[in-house]
Amino acid sequence: MVRPINFRMNEQTAVNNYYQKVIDNLLPEAVNVKAQQEFDTYVEKLRAIGVNVIVVSDTDTADTPDSIFPNNWVSFHENGDVGLYPMFAENRRLERREDILETLEEKGFLINNVVDYTSAEEENIFLEGTGSLLLDRENRKVYCGLSPRADEDLVIEFCEDFEYTPVIFISNQTVDGVRKAIYHTNVMMCLGETFAVICLSSIDDKKERKNVINHLKENNKEIIDITEKQVNNFAGNMLQVRGANDERYLIMSQAAYDSLTEHQIKSLEKHTKIVSSSLNTIEACGGGSARCMMAEVFLSRA
Repeated sequence: MVRPINFRMNEQTAVNNYYQKVIDNLLPEAVNVKAQQEFDTYVEKLRAIGVNVIVVSDTDTADTPDSIFPNNWVSFHENGDVGLYPMFAENRRLERREDILETLEEKGFLINNVVDYTSAEEENIFLEGTGSLLLDRENRKVYCGLSPRADEDLVIEFCEDFEYTPVIFISNQTVDGVRKAIYHTNVMMCLGETFAVICLSSIDDKKERKNVINHLKENNKEIIDITEKQVNNFAGNMLQVRGANDERYLIMSQAAYDSLTEHQIKSLEKHTKIVSSSLNTIEACGGGSARCMMAEVFLSRA
């Protein structure tokens, strides 16, 4: 996780991230302070349940207002591979830092190989890490909603490199009465070990929707359907993690939790414990939430 030092609404990502908002009554400095407070409280909650959180501070050497969302530029894999990804916004490309990989190695994690897709930026082709790619690591499937930030050919290339089966679709949201692609898959969908939280109504194409449902059922995942209004409260932007004694926890923001129905909460609690934390400022200005803030490390240790 990357602690921000200059968090604000990123004007370069707002062109296709329709969840971002300007908080008019807060000065930029106050926005950053509130984001830091939300970040620190969030980290404390994760550590309290036994999650090993590695916090790296952002640097002031570049303008990186979205550095708090590291899962978009890097992914870590069980075989020692690290993926580096091409980013839509030019100022987000500055978030990629070799020293973060060195920090992980210093902590005993083994990096065998770096698979670098970032040259695609020269052709305006993008694929934003585990924001775009929902990885079912156990069943070797990738769920991906295509958008200006997720190129289909690059998804296929990733699947060939990392030996995954692609499950590709387009998910939309209504913006001023028009259906537009949701910028990241992990906004409308979350994969747990035995369940999936997903906004099925965002997949307008019935064949694509049925294909996604079939893949989830094939792997015995209970489908917990959420609404577009709940997506707008980041109820799709969750991540299941392991804490102390290998206990499973589903991490989400307080806004996401508050948007869920009692039935949905009970359905989730059959599979996992739930932990929520207030991320209101980060969600409003950044257009991302709890899942986006975590780049999970599956690398083996020395």
